[in-house]
Amino acid sequence: MLTKGMLAKELKINLGLSLWMVFLTFPLVALKVDYLDKTLVWHLDNLLWVALSSFLISGVWRYFLHHYQPKERLNTGHRFSFAEALANEKAMLFFLCLLSISPLLTSTYQTSILITAMMYIALGLGLNIVVGMAGLLDLGYVAFYACGAYAYGLLNQYYGLGFWQVLLVGGFMAAFLGVILGFPVLRLRGDYLAIVTLGFGEIIRMVLENEEELTSGPSGIANIPKPSFFGAELSYHQNILFLFYIMLAILLLAIVITRRLQLSRIGRAWMAIRENEIAAEAMGIDLTKTKLTAFGIGAFWAGVVGVVFAAKSSFINPASFAFHESAIILSIVVLGGMGSILGVVLAALILVLLPEYLRFLAEYRMLFFGAIMVIMMVFRPQGLISRMRAGYDRDPEMNAGENLDD
Repeated sequence: MLTKGMLAKELKINLGLSLWMVFLTFPLVALKVDYLDKTLVWHLDNLLWVALSSFLISGVWRYFLHHYQPKERLNTGHRFSFAEALANEKAMLFFLCLLSISPLLTSTYQTSILITAMMYIALGLGLNIVVGMAGLLDLGYVAFYACGAYAYGLLNQYYGLGFWQVLLVGGFMAAFLGVILGFPVLRLRGDYLAIVTLGFGEIIRMVLENEEELTSGPSGIANIPKPSFFGAELSYHQNILFLFYIMLAILLLAIVITRRLQLSRIGRAWMAIRENEIAAEAMGIDLTKTKLTAFGIGAFWAGVVGVVFAAKSSFINPASFAFHESAIILSIVVLGGMGSILGVVLAALILVLLPEYLRFLAEYRMLFFGAIMVIMMVFRPQGLISRMRAGYDRDPEMNAGENLDD
């Protein structure tokens, strides 16, 4: 309950913010230059709308910030609940069933967008192993994505290998590159690890851009064939449909394997390293092998998706693998919830589909999209679905019996 003093303080803050917004936007909304008549036209009414809207938005923002900000906990996650796990599994199954029939209900354009969304889900799952489970901040993840795409483009161009022959090869090449990256950064943590991986991603992109003889530099590789269906000729619509179900199968396999890894011994070792590296090493966990495994498995899925991307677009160049791709994939992991598989799925759908379906807002769509992201991170910093910490509660009846004995 707000007292008069608190209410007066909030009004002063909101009024100050509205005046500050008027000052910042004054040359943009209040002045208009007529270049033909060489006159200056004033639109002071726009300043009134800016002041009023910023005052109301600030008031609503601060109200929700005070009343709905999540409370701090000693543990960032919550204990494992079989009911919650079952609900997540059912939600995932329902999502996959709905996704499998979506090409029959939508156009080819919409199916192509869904393929892109599934690609980012798989990329998010791969980075989730490195960042969400193992706690290794990787800002150069797009390098493994590029490795898979260029593996298909180059092997097809020089050796005539097809999609099915290169699909796993691209994944293993990216995994090998991930292990190579892992060796120099084994002793690095936090910001230092992020800087090194960021530099690694930029090195790969610059090599691809400057290697004219092998990769054709900025011109890229064109006419990359789409996957064949037992040698049959497919139309454009059939190719998109076939590629959709290929990506759906890859995504299903990625979800199952990631879930099994999360519950396995190596998954628990990753989480132990994420929580406290020194304590994990003291408990007998081999940090070298565990970290390299995380880098390798996470990079494998990026390489596989890179092959699919090259087949889908039929053209690749270094501009497709800039840093902003790594930023989007990392945003998927953070927004979904570190270590959460279902959260990654939901976050990828939001980050990929929302800007696409906000095109009617024209140049304001990214502004609206950014505002949604800021609100999400303020009121739900743990992500859409926070990670579940494995544990078991004792039987309540047993606890009641013990209390009676006491």
